[in-house]
Amino acid sequence: MSMQEMLRIGDDGRSDALERELKEKLRLRGNASPAKCTRQEQRWRSDHGIVDARERFMQAYGRLRDDLVGNDSCELTDEARRWLAQMIDYNVPGGKLNRGLSVIDSYLLLKQGSEVTEDDFFLACVLGWCVEWFQACALLLDDIMDDSHTRRDQICWYRRPEVGLRGINDGIILKCHILIMIKKYFREKPYFLDLLEIWSEIALQTSLGQMLDLIGTHTGADDLAKYSIEGYRRIVKYKTAYYSFYLPVANALLLSGAKLQDFSDLKDILIEMGIYFQIQDDYLDCFADPNTIGKALGHADNNQIEVLHKNYGKKDSSSVSEVKRTYAALDLKDIFSEFECRCYNHLVTSIEAQKDCAAREILKSFLKKIHQRKK
Repeated sequence: MSMQEMLRIGDDGRSDALERELKEKLRLRGNASPAKCTRQEQRWRSDHGIVDARERFMQAYGRLRDDLVGNDSCELTDEARRWLAQMIDYNVPGGKLNRGLSVIDSYLLLKQGSEVTEDDFFLACVLGWCVEWFQACALLLDDIMDDSHTRRDQICWYRRPEVGLRGINDGIILKCHILIMIKKYFREKPYFLDLLEIWSEIALQTSLGQMLDLIGTHTGADDLAKYSIEGYRRIVKYKTAYYSFYLPVANALLLSGAKLQDFSDLKDILIEMGIYFQIQDDYLDCFADPNTIGKALGHADNNQIEVLHKNYGKKDSSSVSEVKRTYAALDLKDIFSEFECRCYNHLVTSIEAQKDCAAREILKSFLKKIHQRKK
């Protein structure tokens, strides 16, 4: 189903009934983990006194950070090591950690029925933190390019008076750390080259997606007609969906011994889910995105278009208020609500069509986290 088809307004009654039916099929319960994972957690609780994966994940972070700060590939001064430790702590672990934890969740679902050793779980944590390191690098550099002020409820790293544009190099260091971790812990694994290949491929796709976004923002500010659903979809597919949704699962698949080429359908659905997620994100961010402006221009009259041309892309509060007021008048909230319902139904149908049980459970866990989220 195309994005336009999912955005088209249809029969609300049938749509609601279908959603209820599909939601029942999915059985989106509070705990979707299989029984095997629960037993593993119970064993870990008794053996190690550790209750959940998040706590174990955070313990792995401390070990990885200390290893990277103490890395002897460069003769760093004590001052430089202190800077490095502070920079990592400020930028890497402060978010919700959904991407990193998704590596662990997906790995446990793929290994259900098999024992997961302490070493195996730690390797899943390493790959999870690699994804979080990548996220931190992307956000740090994106904040500089977007001239942002805050990130994760604190001032952006580069806006700290002692950092400034030195933050560009810090972002590059964070990306280099990923290769150090992968080489240290996976060099002898049979899937090592596959791991390097998927990381290299998605790092390039993400950078190119950022380039498309920067070009679109620059040209679109001068000509709103250049904003389109197709262009927006292309940007978020490469800038966000690949590394946020497919990369965690690809890492889990390789760690479990699977071949990525055997899960192409899983990849396609995850990418669609990533696009859905980013549209949600932009909607929750008060409509300040190309997708919304493109949709608005399709519904606006001449006076409303003139208001958008005059005010869109400006950061002063009066211009922002004018744009939001126009969006509200165009009932974009109703349009988004209809889109979300149709996108959800399409994803549920695609998930239920998957023959592999673990693949279905992975997709359900992702969809459960993002469907109708409020933040």
